[in-house]
Amino acid sequence: MTNMIKVLKGTKDILPQDIEMWHFVEENAQNIFSSYGFKEIRTPIIETTDLFSRGVGDTTDIVNKEMYTFEKSDRSITLRPENTAGVVRSYIENGMHRLSAPVKLWYKGPMFRYERPQAGRQRQFNQIGVEMFGIDKPAADAEIILTAVNFLKSIGLNNLEVEINSIGCPKCRTEYKEKLKNIIKPYLNELCEDCQARYEKNPLRLLDCKVSECQNIYAKKEIQEVILSDFLCKDCCEHYSELKNFLNKLNIKYSENKLLVRGLDYYTRTVFEIKSNNLGSQNAVCGGGRYDGLVEQLGGEHTPAIGFAMGMERLISLLPQQETKKLDAFIVSNSSLDAFLLAEELRKKGISVEIDLANKKFTKQLEKASKIAKFALILGEDEILNEKVSIKNLFTGEQISVDKKNCYNYLGS
Repeated sequence: MTNMIKVLKGTKDILPQDIEMWHFVEENAQNIFSSYGFKEIRTPIIETTDLFSRGVGDTTDIVNKEMYTFEKSDRSITLRPENTAGVVRSYIENGMHRLSAPVKLWYKGPMFRYERPQAGRQRQFNQIGVEMFGIDKPAADAEIILTAVNFLKSIGLNNLEVEINSIGCPKCRTEYKEKLKNIIKPYLNELCEDCQARYEKNPLRLLDCKVSECQNIYAKKEIQEVILSDFLCKDCCEHYSELKNFLNKLNIKYSENKLLVRGLDYYTRTVFEIKSNNLGSQNAVCGGGRYDGLVEQLGGEHTPAIGFAMGMERLISLLPQQETKKLDAFIVSNSSLDAFLLAEELRKKGISVEIDLANKKFTKQLEKASKIAKFALILGEDEILNEKVSIKNLFTGEQISVDKKNCYNYLGS
């Protein structure tokens, strides 16, 4: 026997019994995001590698370790590891800066990162996200956070914690980075290899390290005093203060986390994470922030922007299983042709219906109907002869006989 080919490690089939959960999340995303004026965008799964090395940042684990990159016709191509850079590329390339601000876009689809597979995290995974371009006011930050919170509530995640921070602008971060480097320098040799690289390239991202030995160093009192110091310039301080005022007025509960810097290099000013306690343990379900320099960095005009992304696998793992939707009807008959004709007539009128294609016995057909449909439409010899249909309600057991031409009226009521 030929060896069975299995799915690649870190990838997963989404099976028919699970797909309704995905539809549920996607439909709620469409409804909530549309209510805030966001329009869906779909960008290619493959992009030029330079888009991510320039956009995401060469100090990130994503670019250094996790991208799926290959050469084709002397070009370096990468499967997208995230979608903000691709949306920004499309925004620039398609002249969306000429549209009236704000330009609001949302997306869903697969991303690819080569990392250790674990619960809720795969090498091919799916994200839902939104991006807003053209507004530098704190009101935009507040609306983005509110959009995320209301979407999460719409799918049943109500026990939410919002964490926020401001990492400032390039101007006020410069002095802060130097202070951070100076205070950490004596411990440099004790840091992990990644942190040693980040120390020179982007010291702010030291705080994002998950290695316990590094976390212990950053927890030292003298380092914490620098981390927790107020380094924001006047404009960034006012922006952050006004955002908190918006969140207070909107009754969005939040906490401030000075260690929150996010894992991508393009963030400026506001960064945030939303965590859920839906299953008893805390899970991060959403992350985002402002990236006012990214459009210009990728070749466009200076454009303020902010957005967020959520992993769909993580969201779905926190939700109770959805009950499988049943078909409107299943036609039970030994006459395949008559069943076919009736089924097609009903489908044209919007009724979901299935027929028996294996010519099984009536009892077997009724047994299947009871599992997958709301009604059994019975076409026996008498019904066919008299242009009738016997309709059995599979929830109550009630059964009536109607003219075949009136069948739709009964099912559609």
